[in-house]
Amino acid sequence: MEPSGDIARLTEIMAWLRTPGQGCPWDLVQSFETIAPYTIEEAYEVADAIERGDLADLKDELGDLLLQVAFHARMAEEQGLFGFPDVVRAITEKLIRRHPHVFGGARDLSPEAVKALWHEIKLEEKRLKAEAHARAGLPARDDTGALSGIPGALPALTRALKMQEKASKVGFDWNNLDSVLEKIVEEAQEIVAARRDDQDKAAIAGEVGDLLFAVVNLARHLEIDPEAALRTTNAKFERRFGEIETSLAAQGRTPGEASLAEMDALWDEAKRRERAAKASGGG
Repeated sequence: MEPSGDIARLTEIMAWLRTPGQGCPWDLVQSFETIAPYTIEEAYEVADAIERGDLADLKDELGDLLLQVAFHARMAEEQGLFGFPDVVRAITEKLIRRHPHVFGGARDLSPEAVKALWHEIKLEEKRLKAEAHARAGLPARDDTGALSGIPGALPALTRALKMQEKASKVGFDWNNLDSVLEKIVEEAQEIVAARRDDQDKAAIAGEVGDLLFAVVNLARHLEIDPEAALRTTNAKFERRFGEIETSLAAQGRTPGEASLAEMDALWDEAKRRERAAKASGGG
């Protein structure tokens, strides 16, 4: 079988891999549940390629993500549920339905009006989906709450952000940044108090969670994506720690053989080099 840029070839290959007697033993035993973690992982690989500015790698990672869609669609087709064309049809219908200001008669809308219209369309979609579930005899989903519709499998920081955004739409929000900062200080003090009072680990973990939730709130008010911000900081930590290891290796040592004070000094040196490079336009 030859490769091709035609999407039909991808679905053909996926069908072949899932055909008993001729397909791949690993692919044949997979299910929606076992493939779901790979789908999430591939989405992160796409984000990582973008953050690294590696657009050549982005092409490959997008292909891996597309494979996940084809894999799920093939398994659904085998069960008589839907196929890849149905997935494409569903998303094209949704895009047209949610953009009447582009494809319909609702022209010349302001950004605020577009946002309000989008919200109305999504509410109608929820209503129609609930009716479809009822007709199919499926359990009703509670989509009426202000926080409904947020996937539980999202990363914790992203899910916290989305919950806060939805709560804000119904007025449950701080009015100013100072209040958010005060909340962060309050949550940090509660951690100190929990440790002072010798509370158990679960109680302290709860206080740490409250602090993280408050920091997400700060990021939201500053219009910063907390997940992206933390990924950037993770990359910075990894880069600087790598420089510590390199510097120590030049001395014939490892981090385990150095003192904290020595590693702190090397960290500060790495930080100074970064700032100097940035100031000179090198990064």
